[in-house]
Amino acid sequence: MNLLSSMEISASGLTAQRIRMNVIAENLANVQTTRTPQGGPYLRKSVVLEATPAEDFQNLLTTDWTSPAEKVEVVEIVEDGRGLKEEYNPGHPDANQEGIVLLPNVNPINEMVNLVVTSRSFDANVAAFNASKSMALRALEIGK
Repeated sequence: MNLLSSMEISASGLTAQRIRMNVIAENLANVQTTRTPQGGPYLRKSVVLEATPAEDFQNLLTTDWTSPAEKVEVVEIVEDGRGLKEEYNPGHPDANQEGIVLLPNVNPINEMVNLVVTSRSFDANVAAFNASKSMALRALEIGK
């Protein structure tokens, strides 16, 4: 693995974590949203990540690594319709005939924990990227 592929791996992690942070922020912003354009309450969203080879196939064939380096990619963002909360509030404009309002399935505490984990993963990828950049710059200085 060369320095450029290590930077590519770190950059893919940065992109994935940025998308996760955006989705978590959207979840937190919609904790009380009972009506969406699709109808019904807001549904919590999650990011699905997948590991993919960091190098092209030809390079993998010529490498004798037992486990090639992999980068991360966002496969999809899924909505989770399970666990909607029901609240009795007959005066609410979105209440049904029995006075029940469906509330989003977003738990702010869980989202904040996910945000901290995602933020730390982002920071780790920044540190790895900066270490690779520093090594590349030092290698260029050796050639002087």
